[in-house]
Formats: sequence, C-alpha cells, structure tokens
Amino acid sequence: MCGRYALHANPEVVALQFALDNAAEFKASYNVCPGREILVVRLDREKKRVARQYRWGLGNKIANARGESLAQRPAFRDAFRRSRCLVPASGFYEWQTVSGRKQPWYFAPTDAGLFGLAGITALWNGIRSVSLITTAPNTLMEPIHDRMPVIVAPEDYCAWLDNDAPDPMRYVRPFAAERMAARRVSMRVNQPENDAPSLIEEAASGPLQHDLL
Repeated sequence: MCGRYALHANPEVVALQFALDNAAEFKASYNVCPGREILVVRLDREKKRVARQYRWGLGNKIANARGESLAQRPAFRDAFRRSRCLVPASGFYEWQTVSGRKQPWYFAPTDAGLFGLAGITALWNGIRSVSLITTAPNTLMEPIHDRMPVIVAPEDYCAWLDNDAPDPMRYVRPFAAERMAARRVSMRVNQPENDAPSLIEEAASGPLQHDLL
C-alpha cells in the first residue's frame, strides 16, 4: 500500500516535468495523508494536460487500488479505462513492522527529485477523488512491505494518461530496485499533524541500499 507521501518540489519544476502550461498550485508537504486534496495531473477533454486538486481516497475511503484487480473490480474498472492520472511526488513512505512497532521508511528514485505515481480518478457523490495504484514490491521494498505504489517513468506519461493507448496494464509493475534508495525516518511521520522537512531525514541505523540486500 501507499499511505503517505511527500511533495516539496518547486511548482515550476512540476509544470516542466509534467508538461503543464502553467505552474501547478499546491502546498508543499512532507506528510501527505489520505483524505486530503492532492495534486493530480490528467488529460482534459481536448487531451491537454492539466493539474487539478482531488481528494485522496476513491469514494472518500479507498486510498489504494491493487493493480492486479484494476480490470476486474467494478469500483476500479471504469476509472482505470477512462480516468487514469499521475500524482506528482518527491518520495513516499512505507512501514515495516519491527517488534510490534511500525517503523517508517522513506523511498525515492535515486535519479529524480520528482516523479509520477500512477492513479485513477472517479466522481463519487459529486466529489472527484483519486486512488494510488499499488503492485508487488521490488527487491528493495520487499523486506519492508509487501506492496509498493506504481511509479510511471516520464517516457510513459503520454501513454498512461491517454485513454486510447493500448494495454495500460503493462505500466502496472514494480519500479526498478536499482534505481531507488530507502532510509529509515522518524516515527514522527506516523502523526498526520506533523509536517516538516525533518520527517524525511535519515534516522538511526543508516540507509537501506539495494546492493546491500
């Protein structure tokens, strides 16, 4: 699953990477939680990329959509076919259970300070909401958690967002472990009200690198 992430990039950089005509308006956060309005990039009716603010949690409750069930589960099927989106992020958190405690880890690609998480959107009770798509973990994530969010490579943005593109399921896959790094971070991220750059700083015991596994 993916229950928290961070987005602290410059709005101009977001606009550049996601090919937006104007700088996206959003509040930088180091602890984005389900239930909040989050930045989403999608295509409008003219197939032009636009930035919007949607509530995280499809139907106000489903924060994550399992990639394996996107084409079958009614709650996801139409959204996956017609309303795929990208959620800009600087990094994301996952939790490892250690001696009954939840230890947070911060994950991010090593070659990018900004990337796109795969999402689907839908209109529920008049509210446009979004779920992040998850898949099986890569070898870096596997010791920490049994799921990870789908990261879409920049070269695949066009096809992922285009409803007419063939076989979108080919992008629902684990991101390459050798292109990612992870580090233990403060337990303070467990409280949604905490939101500061210090949340993504390395905690004791050092980083987890793919080549050490």
